[in-house]
Amino acid sequence: MSSTWRWRPMVKADLDGVVDVARTAFPDHFEDRACFAERLELYPQGCFVLERDARKIAGYLIIYPWLASSAPPLNILIGSLPASPQLLYLHDLAIHPSARGLGLTNSIIHQIAEQAKGEGWEKIALVAVNEAAAFWGKQGFVVSDDPAMAEKLASYGDDARYMMRQL
Repeated sequence: MSSTWRWRPMVKADLDGVVDVARTAFPDHFEDRACFAERLELYPQGCFVLERDARKIAGYLIIYPWLASSAPPLNILIGSLPASPQLLYLHDLAIHPSARGLGLTNSIIHQIAEQAKGEGWEKIALVAVNEAAAFWGKQGFVVSDDPAMAEKLASYGDDARYMMRQL
């Protein structure tokens, strides 16, 4: 029997599955359940899960309004969204190893780009880690060598890159 995969909006009941995927996907950049719950509460329209066979969480994507040349610290509650955000920040995209390589990310990246344009956003930014800059480059993101990000990127690891996509 083949698996059925679909992206859908995240709900509170998904948080344990999201944490499980995060623990597997980012062992060196792990974030607590409270961080995911807060992002879901602050900007639910930017939180999605990849569901397998209508029950198993196999991935997630979290995006929310933020400031340019900035990235929220890992595993820290942010409290609120900025009063005057400048772009959407793609905080996290994680796929369980069992779902990698199946082309399941293209649809959600396209979906959030279209959603962002519809909401009037002009840019999406992210920090690529775990040698993912090439992947994000294929999705239309370009490395931004912003000096303001140098210190922040150091906390993400040597291969971290601040990237932006114009919409």
